Parts: sequence; C-alpha cells; structure tokens
Amino acid sequence: MDIAVRAQAALGEGPTWDHAAQRLIWVDILSSRVHTYDPSNGHRSILATEQHVGAAKPRAGGGLVVNLRDGIGLYDAMADGGAFRWLHREVVPGRRGNDAAVAPDGALWAGTMRYDEGAGGGNLIRVTGDGTVTEVFDDVSVSNGTGWSPDGRSLYYVDTATRRIDVLDLSAGELRVSRRPFATIEPEAGYPDGLTVDADGCVWVALWDGAALRRYTPSGALDRVIELPVLRPTACAFGGAGLRDLYITSARTGLEAPHPLSGSVLVLPDAGQGVEQAVFAG
Repeated sequence: MDIAVRAQAALGEGPTWDHAAQRLIWVDILSSRVHTYDPSNGHRSILATEQHVGAAKPRAGGGLVVNLRDGIGLYDAMADGGAFRWLHREVVPGRRGNDAAVAPDGALWAGTMRYDEGAGGGNLIRVTGDGTVTEVFDDVSVSNGTGWSPDGRSLYYVDTATRRIDVLDLSAGELRVSRRPFATIEPEAGYPDGLTVDADGCVWVALWDGAALRRYTPSGALDRVIELPVLRPTACAFGGAGLRDLYITSARTGLEAPHPLSGSVLVLPDAGQGVEQAVFAG
C-alpha cells in the first residue's frame, strides 16, 4: 500500500481514472473541490465548485459533469473560472448529490442523500447528455457505489443504509428486472460505500468504518479482504498504466482522532485489471 496523494480531505470520494488525460479525478465533497492527480509527474490541480460536489466525471470532448447539491452541472474546463451551466437542477432543502457513475451508453447515474442521512430521503436518477432525466429509485437513504459489469448487462449499486451491494440487470441502459441482493456486509465489518468492477467481473467495495476493502466474485462470494490504515475508506477505482493500480479515497469527517492518512488517496499497485470507464456523452 502506497500514498498517492497525501491530503486531509474532509470527505474524499469518487475516484475516477480519466483515460484521455491519464490522470485521477476525485472530490472532497464537503470542501466543494474537485481534485486531479497525474501519477506520472505528481502534478495536481483543484477546481472549486459552485456547491458541495458528490462526484465529478469526464465528459466527451473535455470538461466535467458534476453531481452537486442542487442537481447535475457541466464544467467546460478543469480549471477555476471554467464555464459552468446546469444540466438538471432540482433544489430539495436538506439534500445533496452523492456518488455517481457513467454507464456504457454515456448516461450519468447519479444519487442523492439527505444531509441528516434520513431514511428514504434520497434518490437515484439517470441523466442523458441532452438533460433527459429518469428517476430509477425514489426512496434511497445514502446512494453510493455504482458500477457496471464488464459486459454492461449488470449494474451493481449500494444504498449504504441497507448494508448491501445490490445488482440490477440492464437492457440498453434501462432497468429490466427488479433490484436484488448481491452481497451483504455484516455489522461488525462497517458499511459498504463506493465500489468498482474489475475486468474479471469482481466487485471491489470500500467499507466505511471498516478500515478495509473487499472483493467479491461475480457469484457474490467474498474472496479478498485488504486492510487499510484509515478507518473510513470511501471508494476505489483502477487507474494508472494499464489500469492495474487501485486508488482508494478516504475521509476524516466525524473522527475525533483520525489516522494521519485519513483524507488521503491511497494506492494499491498492481492490484488487478481494471476496465476503461465510459465518459459522459454531454
């Protein structure tokens, strides 16, 4: 285990490998910042967003799509002062955007949650490049990890309060069957947070308050546990040369005595084989 970015992020989240730029994108939600990191030279940059930012993903042709407090926005450039516009704005007092991911068809699947984490106070939506919005779930508590199987037919999804990873079967980017459990996290192991899926179809999930990552096979069997020096890992993503390094974000919010690395981005070199992620088609 190595340190990729030594930081003190309040709520580091959403690592994403930007294949075109060969850099890692991640957010500090509560500081309203989008960060980038280039492992080839150590270069870092920061974008200050309009509001708390739950996720930031690359757009086709450049720029970012972001899941903000009040909806989905677009930045034309990854720099302070870059042009911004709303794609879908929906103001709900006490609610904010959280984790999000881009589907193989280029649509963004974005979740929300209440600041007080109230049961059923969030949702999950699908947003296309032209701003068309479809609500997938309307009773989510803490919408978190979202990732697709390598063949694009299955969607893995976490509502953290359920302590489960669920799976949905997909057809042309739409729901085809109802949600069903894939794996359940026992209470003593923490809460499932962000996830990623590798080239073998295995699901890697970060365990908030569990100080660990887990990998589950496509059948839902637990086959690997990686202990971490931070209590609150939040999400993971493959990146780097050949998509073989696993990057892990973390948080320090709510901890009375956080580990010195809490809030940093960790990396597990040569952890497996990732899959190139789609970019937002807007």
